[in-house]
Amino acid sequence: MSPLPPKVTDKAAITPQNNGRITSFSKMQHKHVIAPAARTLAIIMGGGAGTRLFPLTKDRAKPAVPIGGKYRLVDVPISNCLNSGIRGIYVLTQFNSTSLHRHINASYKFDNFSHSFVEILAAQQTPEGSTWYQGTADAVRQNLRTFLEGNHDYFIILSGDQLYRMDYRDVLLQHIEGGADLTIACIPVNRESATGFGIMEADSQQRITRFVEKPTDGAVLSELRMKPEVLRDLEEPDQQELYLASMGIYVFNRKVLADCLDNTLDDFGKNIIPSTIGSRNVQAYIFRGYWEDIGTIRSFFDANLNLCDPKPQYNFYAPGAPIYTQSRFLPASVIEETVVDRAMISDGCQIRSARLERCIVGIRSFINPGARLRNTIVMGSDYFESDMGGTPAGEIPIGIGRDCVIEDAIIDKNARIGDGVVITPHDKDANSEGPGYYIRDGIVVIPKNAVIPSGTRI
Repeated sequence: MSPLPPKVTDKAAITPQNNGRITSFSKMQHKHVIAPAARTLAIIMGGGAGTRLFPLTKDRAKPAVPIGGKYRLVDVPISNCLNSGIRGIYVLTQFNSTSLHRHINASYKFDNFSHSFVEILAAQQTPEGSTWYQGTADAVRQNLRTFLEGNHDYFIILSGDQLYRMDYRDVLLQHIEGGADLTIACIPVNRESATGFGIMEADSQQRITRFVEKPTDGAVLSELRMKPEVLRDLEEPDQQELYLASMGIYVFNRKVLADCLDNTLDDFGKNIIPSTIGSRNVQAYIFRGYWEDIGTIRSFFDANLNLCDPKPQYNFYAPGAPIYTQSRFLPASVIEETVVDRAMISDGCQIRSARLERCIVGIRSFINPGARLRNTIVMGSDYFESDMGGTPAGEIPIGIGRDCVIEDAIIDKNARIGDGVVITPHDKDANSEGPGYYIRDGIVVIPKNAVIPSGTRI
C-alpha cells in the first residue's frame, strides 16, 4: 500500500445550537485516499420498524420515509458512500420493505464495466437460521458469509435513517493510521442530550476506554465527560461539559468483524461494542459537522423545515458531492398567483393562488386556490391521477383542496384533503389521534392515502 498522506485537522467551534453539538463542518478532505475506500464494503442497516416515526412508518420502512421534498432517508448514507469512493454497498432490510426495495432498485443502477453495486439483503431463512434479524449485530451476522466473499479489508456499518454529510475516507484514514481494530464515529453532545445516546470515554489518543448505553446516573455521566486534554486536542475550551455520543457508524477490520460476531450477541451498541472495549484497539473518530438522528416525528419535522431557513444546517447539495435519488423526469412546477415565504418546492407541482410560509412541498403536489399552509410538509404523490384515468367520480382529488388552512402538519403521500379543511395541533393533546389523523410531538400527521372530507376541522 502506498504511503498515506499526513493527517490533517481543523478547528471547529462548539456552539449551544443543535443540542450542544459541534456544528461547523469538518474540512478534513483526503480525496486522494482511494485505496482504502476501494477495499471497503458498506453495510447499511435498513430493517428497523421505526415505531417512533409512526404513522410515517405505517406502510414503509424508516429509511424509505421521504425527506427534503424528493429524497428518501436511505439516499443520505448511500450518497455519502458513493461520494467517498465506496462502491460496494449492501442494504439490510426486513420491516415494511417493499417501497424501500422499489426505491433502491429504481435509483441506483451502474454500468456493466464497473464493480459498483447497491444490493438489498432481505431477512431470509438459511441453513444457519430461520429467525428475523434480532438486532444490528445479528443482521450482519446472518449475512456475514456474503460479506466475506468479497476481497474487502474494511467494513463500514451505517444507519439508514440519519441526516448528515460525511466523507468516510476521513474515518478510514484515521482508522488505518491509528492501527485500530474498530473505529466508532462520535459527536460531542451536551449533558442533557447525553442520556439518549451511547456515551464513550476516550483518552488523549482517541482510544475508547469505556462505553455506557444511555447513562442516566448523574455520577456515571460526570465520569464520562470529555477530558480536558481531548478538548484541547480539538482546540476547544477545556472547561466545556461535553460528551462523546456514538453515531452508530462503525469501521471494522475484516477479521475483527468476524471474530466479534462469533457469538449470539444481537446488537452492536448494547452488546458488541462494550464487550470489545478493553480487548481490542477501539478508537473514536470525532465528527465535526451537522448530524441528526431522525428518530421521532418532531426531529423529522424540524430537520425538514430547517431546509427552508436562510442558512440551513444541512444542505442536500454540495459541490462535487450531491445527494442522489431516483430520476423521475418530472416537468418543472407551475406556480400561479401564489405568495411563497421560505419554501422548497419539488418537481411536478401545481400551486395556484395559495400562500406558503416555511413549507416543504414534495413531488407531484397539487395545492388549490385559497389554501394557506404554514410550517407544513406536503410529501406529494406517487403518481399523477391523470396517468391513472383521472379522479374517480365522487372522490376528492389527491392534493390540498380549496381554502384549506394547514399549520404544523405533515401531509403524507397521496393524501386527499377536501375543500375548506382546517388542520392544526393547537389546543390539542400533543399525542392523540382521531379519524384520518394522528398528533405526535405536537405535530399533526395525515397518513399516506388518507382521505379528509371537505369541511373537516382537525
